[in-house]
Amino acid sequence: MDPTFLVILLLAFGAFWLMSSRTRKQQREAQDFRNNLAPGDEIMTGSGLFGTVVEVEGDVITVESTPGSRTRWIRAAIAKRVDPPADTAADEDEDEETFDDDATDADRDRAADEVIDVPDDLSSLPPVLRKKDDEPDTK
Repeated sequence: MDPTFLVILLLAFGAFWLMSSRTRKQQREAQDFRNNLAPGDEIMTGSGLFGTVVEVEGDVITVESTPGSRTRWIRAAIAKRVDPPADTAADEDEDEETFDDDATDADRDRAADEVIDVPDDLSSLPPVLRKKDDEPDTK
């Protein structure tokens, strides 16, 4: 046999082994996660439903997505655990919009009642002044 063929074969086998070992590790971690589900865990299903684990009975997980709305899922349908969001109270203060406190409610209502006339096509718009190609840019 040609030695270069053996090297290529050995590299292909090594790559296959590395990929399969990573896959096995990920599958093992996912199985451990699903086996350790407990009531109170925030989860997301494979279809994107978010909820809280309420009850675990063998292979069936009961998830509450909204108060009083419980659904039953097979253990394999649980995709991942969702970490609770960090404290965003400080971020909300920074993101608040500032409003003009001097404006009265009547001013705001009047502004909301204004009708904006939007044309159906461009033909009713005024022509735009275009610069000629030979004119120098004045900006």
